[in-house]
Amino acid sequence: MKNSWKAAAAAVFVCGWGGNQFTPLLVLYRQSGLSVVTVDALLGAYVVGLVPGLLLAGTLSERYGRKPVLITGTVLGLLASVLIATHSVGWIAVGRFMTGLAVATAMAVGSTCIMELSVAAGADRGTGARRGALWLTLGFGLGAGVAGVLAQWAPYPTALPYVVHMVLAVVALFYLFRLPETRTKSAQRGTGLRFAPARHPRFVRVIMPMAPWIFGSAGVAYAIMPQLVGDKVANWGLIYSTLLTVCTLGAGALVQPFAKNLDQATSARAVVFAMVIMSGGLAASAVAAVDRSPVVALIAAILLGLAYGTAMVSGLMEVQRLARPHELAALTGVYYALAYVGFLLPTVLALLSGVASYPVLLSCLVLVALGGTAVIAKNSRYHLPSEV
Repeated sequence: MKNSWKAAAAAVFVCGWGGNQFTPLLVLYRQSGLSVVTVDALLGAYVVGLVPGLLLAGTLSERYGRKPVLITGTVLGLLASVLIATHSVGWIAVGRFMTGLAVATAMAVGSTCIMELSVAAGADRGTGARRGALWLTLGFGLGAGVAGVLAQWAPYPTALPYVVHMVLAVVALFYLFRLPETRTKSAQRGTGLRFAPARHPRFVRVIMPMAPWIFGSAGVAYAIMPQLVGDKVANWGLIYSTLLTVCTLGAGALVQPFAKNLDQATSARAVVFAMVIMSGGLAASAVAAVDRSPVVALIAAILLGLAYGTAMVSGLMEVQRLARPHELAALTGVYYALAYVGFLLPTVLALLSGVASYPVLLSCLVLVALGGTAVIAKNSRYHLPSEV
């Protein structure tokens, strides 16, 4: 039981790998003749599968168990890579939808399973939250890094990266079949999310204004920045895009232990801290959009990565305090669904770029982020009740 959480972590890692291996290849797909709007739409297409998946996966795991739902999600991720490797726009879209379902399962069910197994082995809930966020972030980062390197220097750049993920998914499934079930009898009687925690002022006024920025920041860092400075890196666009992705997620992984220590039950100081860094990263992104500097874009990506990692962990810990045991997986799904709304940001900005320039759009985002920070800071003293 002591290390059984690692099997769930393997599933979270592999699903995260599959979810982000597509990102550094955006440059490659653009070079193949697809428009910027089409490529950004494919990047965000898996949100169509991910958001409903997040809302349903937790509830399904309360009814049928964590293990079968997590296995199903990992299989879907494997099949998604098979479809995306065909290099057909239609099948890529279907594969991205399936990838969304797989990542949703990893986030809502895998993260919950890691926390439950960690607590059962004697760790505190904060350690469980950090482990879940860390392995998801590592999957996102390494998936993007390996895919980008293979696409830059290996043969079959639109297929080989996905083959690597297929192999990893098979290995993860081998360990998943040994995963102990963590659903309790009381959870079995709870057939869905009781939305009282999601209506609590701390959720509405602290978590909701922050959550979309988690993946909104990541989208700005490794979807928008590469296209703004791409002509400055000549033939190194693909590997530069990979560098931005890895640095964003690497910073997000490294900051998570600090974010856990910064968390406090009676105030949202970790969330406020994340939003302050977020605003700074967006401001740096606006500067990079003006002077088209790859160095400034890299600095912006690192700042946004620090904000991403801090926000993810602090939000998860807030959710764990709000939810009862049988509500945890479902409320985690709601939290991540809100977070992934932000992943549509690159697509929205691409559509708006015909109306205003990227420097103007990114400057507006700074103002929106600062407004959200003010709302969170004003409401950060809502204490948790003894019962939600």
